[in-house]
Amino acid sequence: MDSLDDFMQTRPPTSARPLLGLTVLVVEDSRFASEAMRLLCLRSGARIRRADSLFHANKHLAVYRPSVVIIDIGLPDGSGVDLIRELANGRPRVEVVLGTSGDPDGERQSIKAGADGFLPKPLSSIGFFQSKILEHLPADRQPKGIRMLTDEVVVPDPVALRDDLTSAAMALEDPNDDRTLRYLTQFLGGIARSVDDTTLEKETEALADLQTAGQAVHSQVARVAAMVQDRISRSAII
Repeated sequence: MDSLDDFMQTRPPTSARPLLGLTVLVVEDSRFASEAMRLLCLRSGARIRRADSLFHANKHLAVYRPSVVIIDIGLPDGSGVDLIRELANGRPRVEVVLGTSGDPDGERQSIKAGADGFLPKPLSSIGFFQSKILEHLPADRQPKGIRMLTDEVVVPDPVALRDDLTSAAMALEDPNDDRTLRYLTQFLGGIARSVDDTTLEKETEALADLQTAGQAVHSQVARVAAMVQDRISRSAII
């Protein structure tokens, strides 16, 4: 053991840290959402490993077998549904496979692919996060005694949100194909829902509708890009 983290992982779970001993792989492209997951794992006692794409997730999985994998549905290089299906059917199976998304249809897609459960975005409740993992673990992985449910929430660093917006703004300057634009639309829609930005959410939905209908999107892309730049500017002032 060469760190406090290694030491903590050898301890049995407790009521205060019910996920001690677990390694959680979070497959998430948003830095803001990933930061929320990091704080949730930290407060719960779990070790977290993060991947921002299917490619990097598979590199992680080739090296070690996590206890829990939490997979975002929309990823830059494909659908998280495919990874959920692969892990759900794998042998030996990962103990807990959960889908996550801000898309209202995300839960249906995750469960259909074989996920054990689903975490809707935005995710901030420590108690809810712990419960969704613990309900799928065997009895010998559960903390002993009575576990007090907490109503505490985590608040991700707003710098992570600004990083997400900045990355999206750069990509929106010249989306190189329809698939990239669809991904960016989904990505920004998820961010908007996570921070309750109903105006940006509405405009990304309008952009998605134009793409689905096969109509011209240039003016709407410019409108969304301008809104993203405005939010970056405001966050820098704050």
